[in-house]
Amino acid sequence: MIIESDEYFHLPALLKEDGSNIRKFAVAEISVTVEEYFSKLSGFLVLAPDAEKALTKFASLSAEKEDYISLDKMITLLESMGCDRFTIAFHSLLNAYGKLGNWKEAAARAKQIAGDFNDFYLRIRAARRNKKPDALQDATLTLNEFIRHLDDEEANRRLLILAVDDSPVILQSVSSVLSTEYKVFTLPNPTKLEKVLQKLTPDLFLLDYRMPEISGFDLVPIIRSFKEHKDTPIIFLTSEGTMDNVTAAIALGACDFAVKPFKPDTLHEKIAKHIVRKKLF
Repeated sequence: MIIESDEYFHLPALLKEDGSNIRKFAVAEISVTVEEYFSKLSGFLVLAPDAEKALTKFASLSAEKEDYISLDKMITLLESMGCDRFTIAFHSLLNAYGKLGNWKEAAARAKQIAGDFNDFYLRIRAARRNKKPDALQDATLTLNEFIRHLDDEEANRRLLILAVDDSPVILQSVSSVLSTEYKVFTLPNPTKLEKVLQKLTPDLFLLDYRMPEISGFDLVPIIRSFKEHKDTPIIFLTSEGTMDNVTAAIALGACDFAVKPFKPDTLHEKIAKHIVRKKLF
């Protein structure tokens, strides 16, 4: 039986492996369809504001019967979503409050839960979409089948390299050498890097060491300021392969360097050594 939902969600953003166990539940579940899961997520968004208010009141030792009921409803829904982390935490809170009559213990647990629960709520709310995602062709797929579909897409995805250099000749050379194996995005204006990273998520960076407006070294903190790029490999392109430059690059968080003019095989080897396939979800 299909439970139709009026809302859609970007499931890849929700199926990351984390403490909420959404992916673990989705992989194991053989009967819940994507459409049914959308309905559960919609129900969560309805209940979450009251649950957050209840947590605040428990934390401030001012909880009432309706707050207990709000969290109990949330537990039932989270159990159906396979979110063990929160169901266990909520059960512990309500047991301390209800069965044990320990208000202080319940308040302490509410404070521990509140931050993580808010992050979880915001994550689901951010994944909400006004229309069915283009990638979702059949809402009758089970979550398990949907994940297998995503895994297949991920396996076939070409990794993305972002090359930043003020020389069009170098960028053209990089693109020519790498585009048969990778997706290559070239950026001749390094001052636009931050805006580009708001739209693209490269799997590796090639940065020119010396540029007129801003150096490759100065771009590293910009890259690392993005949470998803705290460990993304960075390779410097430089015509000055001195030990001082190499040491400085490594100290800043680069993993390697390539001396210009580079040999195609050498550049391929260095990239293959460091590039890592990231999960899209």
